[in-house]
Amino acid sequence: MARRNLFFAGYIGYCFLLLSAVAFGQEANKTVNGAPAREELKEEGKKSVQAGELEYVGEFLDTRVSRENYLFVQSVLAVFGNRGGLQPKTPEEQERYIWDQLLLSYEAFRRGITVEQEEIEQEVRKMLEAEKVTFDWKQDKEPYEKWVKEKTNEPVTFFENQIRHLIQLQKVNEQVMVSIEPAVSKQEAFQEFLNEHNILSVELVEFDKDEDAREFYRKAKRKPKFWEEEKAKNPKNFKRPGFVSLEFLIEIWRFPKDAAYEMMKMKAGQIYSPEPIYKGFAVFQILEPMPAVNSEFAKFKDSYYEQIRRRKKYAGLAEWFENLKKQANIKTYKKEEGK
Repeated sequence: MARRNLFFAGYIGYCFLLLSAVAFGQEANKTVNGAPAREELKEEGKKSVQAGELEYVGEFLDTRVSRENYLFVQSVLAVFGNRGGLQPKTPEEQERYIWDQLLLSYEAFRRGITVEQEEIEQEVRKMLEAEKVTFDWKQDKEPYEKWVKEKTNEPVTFFENQIRHLIQLQKVNEQVMVSIEPAVSKQEAFQEFLNEHNILSVELVEFDKDEDAREFYRKAKRKPKFWEEEKAKNPKNFKRPGFVSLEFLIEIWRFPKDAAYEMMKMKAGQIYSPEPIYKGFAVFQILEPMPAVNSEFAKFKDSYYEQIRRRKKYAGLAEWFENLKKQANIKTYKKEEGK
């Protein structure tokens, strides 16, 4: 199959605007998140347009990706960030994010996903309401254009096209999520109930090395006052996560699940052996366990079924996208390959 130039449904016809990609609130000629400055992007784009040819930056699914489309997604990241996820911090993370977005956008194009103007206006309305603007943006075009210019340094058409792109990607994810129907067992729902309704308060002391934690544990078991004596010497090494659910301790503090449930069986004042946590190793002193009341599960079971089903849907979405990336076989071009 011959290679095809990639023009995504969300921004067909806006290639000239793509040449002016720039970050939110940044002045021209500044570098944003490691990206070229605005004027540099415009000059590079002008050269390719004047030469009557497109420059390509890579390919996937037997489709060539133009530099203009790449710059468009880069501009969306600069203006809106990674909605619903962590902001890319390194050039490598930014590059991976952009190619992920390009692939999703192409998937939206393949699926025929479109965005109505009303949907864009709804999103703009929410943004303006959050900003507490006083003008009627539908009637007063000039204040609206000024607001967009101040926020993005871009024209309204380009700004709204960025929003169109984001809505398209959201629709792709929603469409995939709807197609995933995971099974949820009663055992899974009950385990989720236990994770949230078993409450535990502990104090822990942290160590970088497992052997140091084990040495502390041996001394604490032999000498009843050792814990408090060491705490008086080095209070910063002792922490209390709070009177919290096992789920919090497992997910946030990275307590091993089996260890957390063993601690629930212990009495206040008892010492639990060293375990790895989110940072290094820890020895634990039980402060107060409050076991779940199993009979209460019936009141909450429906919410736990839905909670697990939703989690599995997101996991299925992630798996779907990883498989799509494997099929896509993304290839980025070196400079000399881009013509």
